[in-house]
Amino acid sequence: MTPSLLALWEEQPESNVRQRLYAVLRQSIIRMTLAPGQALSEKEIAETFAVSRQPVREAFIRLSEAGLVEVRPQRGTYVVPISQAAVMEARFVREALEAAVARSAAEQGLSKAVLDELRELIVRQKRCTDSDDHDRFYRLDEAFHRTLSLGAGHDAAWGVTQEVKAQLDRVRYLSVPDATPIATLIEQHTAILDSVAAGDADAAERAVKAHMREILRSLPELIARHPGLFDAASAPLFATGDPA
Repeated sequence: MTPSLLALWEEQPESNVRQRLYAVLRQSIIRMTLAPGQALSEKEIAETFAVSRQPVREAFIRLSEAGLVEVRPQRGTYVVPISQAAVMEARFVREALEAAVARSAAEQGLSKAVLDELRELIVRQKRCTDSDDHDRFYRLDEAFHRTLSLGAGHDAAWGVTQEVKAQLDRVRYLSVPDATPIATLIEQHTAILDSVAAGDADAAERAVKAHMREILRSLPELIARHPGLFDAASAPLFATGDPA
């Protein structure tokens, strides 16, 4: 566990210790380095990163608020299983926000610099198909959506999305390549970008909705393959209707 955590620590941009530690633990849970049911030791994590126990304690609280860990008084802190209900709710919120962002981007237009950056991100994503680098694709996928939101001037919308999608991110990471081929996601990103660049707000909104609803197709398959990672008590009803 320690080498993987330290590698994620090096990936994080320079920031204060509290933010950096939270980001590392969050990514470790999303990437299944810290698996559902695993106990987290405040003392061990503090020693791993050579920090005091206070920022670790604060990170545990934030992770609990994000629904990623459960703090059990006198018993310890544990990574929780993936909540299917939380995943579906996060997907709903993210679709609403990002569809609105894409519509806004198409209506108001994006700068050439932002469009070029989005195109470059798709080029880099395609290289992941050849190298089978799923970790890198996940990061580039995140960068694509972040760049679109910030490029359209919707920083707050991206901030809200980040807050609600922790459980969803665990499924997104698990789904590539198990249930959703990288090529499919790249095609969807391309459709979003082409619609925004063309100024077609309706098409941009539809493309985002199709992209966000991909998880409705992949989640049942992932649950069947990895039942131990999911909280069966929170099972939702699935719907796979076409985007409106």
